[in-house]
Amino acid sequence: MNNRLQLGLIGAAAALILVIAGVLLFSVGGGGDKDDSASGDETPSASETESADIESGGEGELVIRGEDPLFLDPAVVQDSGSASYLVEIFSGLVRLDKDLAIQPDLAESYEVSADGTVFTFKLRRNATFHDGRPVLPEDVKYSIERALAPETASVVAENFLGDIVGAKDMARGRADSVSGVKIVDDSTIEITIDAPKPYFLYKMTYPTAYVVDQRQIEGNPRRWTQQPNGTGPYKLAEWRLGEQIILEAYENFYLGPPTLKTVRFELSGGSGLVAYEDGDIDITGVGLDDLERIQDPADVLNPEYSQVTRQSLDYIGFNTNVPPFDDPLVRQAFALSVDRAKIAEVILKDAIPVANGILMPGVPGYTEVQKTYPYDPEEAKRLLEQSKYADDMPEITLAESGAGGTVGPTTEAIVQYWSDNLGIDVKIQQAESGTFFSDIDQGRYQMFHLGWIMDYPDPEDILDILFHSTSRQNNTRYSNPEIDALLESARVNQDAEARLQTYQEVEDKLVKDAVWIPMFYDVAHVLVKPYVTNFELPAMIIERYREVEVDRP
Repeated sequence: MNNRLQLGLIGAAAALILVIAGVLLFSVGGGGDKDDSASGDETPSASETESADIESGGEGELVIRGEDPLFLDPAVVQDSGSASYLVEIFSGLVRLDKDLAIQPDLAESYEVSADGTVFTFKLRRNATFHDGRPVLPEDVKYSIERALAPETASVVAENFLGDIVGAKDMARGRADSVSGVKIVDDSTIEITIDAPKPYFLYKMTYPTAYVVDQRQIEGNPRRWTQQPNGTGPYKLAEWRLGEQIILEAYENFYLGPPTLKTVRFELSGGSGLVAYEDGDIDITGVGLDDLERIQDPADVLNPEYSQVTRQSLDYIGFNTNVPPFDDPLVRQAFALSVDRAKIAEVILKDAIPVANGILMPGVPGYTEVQKTYPYDPEEAKRLLEQSKYADDMPEITLAESGAGGTVGPTTEAIVQYWSDNLGIDVKIQQAESGTFFSDIDQGRYQMFHLGWIMDYPDPEDILDILFHSTSRQNNTRYSNPEIDALLESARVNQDAEARLQTYQEVEDKLVKDAVWIPMFYDVAHVLVKPYVTNFELPAMIIERYREVEVDRP
């Protein structure tokens, strides 16, 4: 999701896990932003969470591989691994359906004023928390203000809620409430934004806007995430750290009781394909070593195989504020000296496509025009010799998550290209995911290997959030007044075609300035048991288990 993809483990959202660095092509556990290590306040030990009395592997239970979430607080989540649980346990006023269209959620309906700045939401009368308490407008207002409160320390809240009048004042400690959020009556809430913005409702589908239980949080502020009282289709019934997570259907869910009664995530390691073939799990991703066999029509598993294009991107990011990447010539030289097509062919076996820009297939504004730098070692050397660091190149380190793990062959190939073509020996620094993402937020790395999975299908979600100079998620520290002006104009442009053209111009300038090296897009390769029906792997992280059916033979 706004989700950073965690490479070397996952994955994204931000961590849903597309793991190119580790050559794991698919994980059903999450989506694409960032973060991976949880604090003691967020992650329970096996003894701290009560075990649910649920029979494993029974009818109506889906069993898949997963990972421990870093955070189960919607206000702060950035990684896809955590978000994949949050979208099942919590909910917001609106949601994305399987076609990525906006639908009412906790709200049964909404109206937009003629000028496009006032949104009036009517809450469902049957919407309740998992403990049975009705969801009221006060809960919505509290949740938005809590996410923005400085003490919550959310990196994402201002980006997703900052269009609301008064939101930035609260986020920056200048107000103790959000003036643009008003309770109209016992079932109606009104939200006013600072200008008509075509993407605003999309932002309200992100977990930061989800409703949380004020009573639970204030009654147990340090441990409430261990058994959160959410409003979504599933309750967190069990969480045994490093072993398993069980989600149990909330029978009084306002859209109707889920068909699928439990989802069991096995958190232990080992081969997912072996577990799948042994009948221990119902869905698995397919790694590179097994892909050719599974794709063979003669293989017994081939009828259960499918592939899905996801709206996510693997990339190398540069901190443009620190040497030597404060010089665009150095960044361009690094981009020109990596043969991405050869890596895709030889290492990744053409299982995923080479990126031709920042926007991904399926995202409005995407074009098939080649925007990235070609492989041109001679031009790379020429640019490096023209740079201000030609005779005084500092030591360079590439950071990625995965402390203690083996460096993936893709990362090894990238740094080898830099050594062979530029004569620069780049060191690889691995870190625990929580530390890794925190350090990225603080601008402590020169260069980093990451991924991004879209939170909603609008180019604003990646171009504005990650490259506007004032964004808290601008991890490259890139600052360009021309880019800022274009992004600000696109925010309020009501002409859809002209707006997309502006984003295409921004994308082209960012790629030419080599703020990132876009590496690969994401294709998920997955096996699904024939007795599992209505399962779809969406292009991004949305609630997806409620209508699944499992009928084991």
